[in-house]
Amino acid sequence: MPKHGKNYRNKIVGLDRTALLSVEEGVKQVLASSYAKFDETFDIAIKLGVDPRHADQMIRSSVVLPHGTGKVTRVLVFAKGEKEAEAREAGADFVGSDELVEKIQGGWLEFDKTVATPDMMGVVGRIGRVLGPRNLMPNAKLGTVTFDLANVIKDIKGGKVDFRVDKAGIVHAGIGKVSFGETKILENVTTFIEKIIQLKPSTSKGIYLRALTVSSTMSPGFKVDPLDARALIK
Repeated sequence: MPKHGKNYRNKIVGLDRTALLSVEEGVKQVLASSYAKFDETFDIAIKLGVDPRHADQMIRSSVVLPHGTGKVTRVLVFAKGEKEAEAREAGADFVGSDELVEKIQGGWLEFDKTVATPDMMGVVGRIGRVLGPRNLMPNAKLGTVTFDLANVIKDIKGGKVDFRVDKAGIVHAGIGKVSFGETKILENVTTFIEKIIQLKPSTSKGIYLRALTVSSTMSPGFKVDPLDARALIK
């Protein structure tokens, strides 16, 4: 059993963590259980009724949260010519082509998201083995391979979250900061769950939302009733 500190133990005294809570009550419990001196991330984990071994049940997408994530995201864009100027004007932190590839090949990785215009993917492919394992490779399915740089950069800076189901059928995501407060966190949670429901594969049979847990960086996890989550969306 993992050992927890005094602050953690004090926060869980009297809590029934086996109970299925409403989404709203789950958010309240997480915020009430936060104790760290830094601004903790609010996390959500959803167990889905899918088999990720089948390509048609692989859940991978992104969603723009109404209140963002609270995280400053450094965006790197691979582009040339007019698109390079567009990316800079839209607020990209780093923009370029071959020179950025060489820099990354040298070990530089001080960015959080990458975007590329379609004509640059041949160049980007040279560093696929570096970017791929770190989930930094531009991906058309996530909207990060595009000529519409201004809107994509705006979404990423505004709180776009990429997510994918893991081998166990669970989707994890950080969807805000404890300092957001209950109302904003609840709206972010609702938006995220709504997106997950929209992505239900037609080949997924039986119960789709099987389990849902909310927590913060340092707080315990609290179980949320999936039925309440579905009702909240409706």
